[in-house]
Amino acid sequence: MSTRLVLLGPPGAGKGTQAARLAERLGVPAISTGDIFRANIKGGTPLGKTVQEYTSRGALVPDSVTNEMVRDRLAQDDTAQGFLLDGYPRNVAQVGELDSILADAGLALDLAVEITADPDVVVARLLKRAEIEGREDDTEDVVRHRLDVYAQETAPIAHVYAERGLLAQVDGLGEVDAVTERLVAAIGAPSAG
Repeated sequence: MSTRLVLLGPPGAGKGTQAARLAERLGVPAISTGDIFRANIKGGTPLGKTVQEYTSRGALVPDSVTNEMVRDRLAQDDTAQGFLLDGYPRNVAQVGELDSILADAGLALDLAVEITADPDVVVARLLKRAEIEGREDDTEDVVRHRLDVYAQETAPIAHVYAERGLLAQVDGLGEVDAVTERLVAAIGAPSAG
């Protein structure tokens, strides 16, 4: 059985942590646009420089760049049994692009899972992560701006998937293992034995 999932939630809700855990549990790759962007920034690639121009001020990378990157990634062999997208789609237009990418391959999305979290908790998490990981782009002003951008552009995706009957919402607060088990239950995947 293949599993094709989208993981939604505000920055700092724990998507990256949970995506890795779920992908391992489901046996599919976790595909994070953020990780791909950061790798390009670290590597000093032209894409990385373009991405950094946007992320350094808390703005989102243009859809055209992101869409092409995701289309290419989903065409790779390791996605044949499914995938878990973390950070894409990030707006309603990208939902349409993902629909197109999957339709071109004769596939459809199985479920979108939204991790919910209190904004103040998210800000505290991201500031702590910035300190630990040395992320210069995670200042409080930038984090709050990213949350505002999420609320305006990305949160409406949940409504699109809810209208399609493809949305599950999971509380992202609490112990990491507890959140993972809530996600597994929402997806209908086997629990850890």
